[in-house]
Amino acid sequence: MKLNVELEFAAKTHPGMVRSHNEDSITLAPECGLAILADGMGGYNAGEVASGMATAVLRNDLVSDLSEWYPELTRRGTAKLHTVLQARVSGANTAIYQSAQSQPQYAGMGTTLAMAFFRDRFITTAHIGDSRIYRLRGEDYSQITRDHSLLQDQIDAGMVTPEQAKLSMNKNLVTRALGVDPTVEAEINDYETEFGDIYLLCSDGLSDMVPDAEVRETLQLLGSNLELAASTLIQQANDYGGRDNVSVILIKVQPSSKTSRNLFTRFINWLK
Repeated sequence: MKLNVELEFAAKTHPGMVRSHNEDSITLAPECGLAILADGMGGYNAGEVASGMATAVLRNDLVSDLSEWYPELTRRGTAKLHTVLQARVSGANTAIYQSAQSQPQYAGMGTTLAMAFFRDRFITTAHIGDSRIYRLRGEDYSQITRDHSLLQDQIDAGMVTPEQAKLSMNKNLVTRALGVDPTVEAEINDYETEFGDIYLLCSDGLSDMVPDAEVRETLQLLGSNLELAASTLIQQANDYGGRDNVSVILIKVQPSSKTSRNLFTRFINWLK
């Protein structure tokens, strides 16, 4: 598989300053342009089990799918890709749900999901719950996923304002999760990327703790060093109290070396 863009990845996760163990899970498959983040829920270590199952199952299945079908997915556009992603999310949901049903210590476990797949000049996102995906493009920093949560439903209904929502006690009540019910549907969307874009996948341990303006400033200042940017975001969440596990994945979109050489050649030819 050969992408027509170069992607730079950085990923960090931390238990935070309050919780004794980390129920977040992250995984990357840079060769496939794939990033997956999950924030588990459930008693004892059940949340950790759910998020770990989600990222492991999805990565394993999708890497196999993409390695086999990437040219076809590129040619046929989004419909086939959405079908594949939805089927694999359904498979992961079944695996987690059946484990929760068959093992009492895992009863009620589930997980959020935020997943990004890059192909050529596009990103396809799939998410469930309140783990988020943001995009920094120049000066614009925006959330490109919509939370599946009670609070988001209240905002959409005009019951609370976004400013009031920041002070709500109901931030963590999700209306959709992976592995809780026999079936679940991921919300899948496609966006055209631009060179220089930075995409952030994060658990609510970041989005609930660090103001958006501060995250944007960090990405703008440290966008040339994603590893440092990821570490800084984790530290900022902990500096604000670190009340939850915190995970971040950063992906920067850049021209491939081949693309850059072709553009340079065209420029030189234009000058002649």
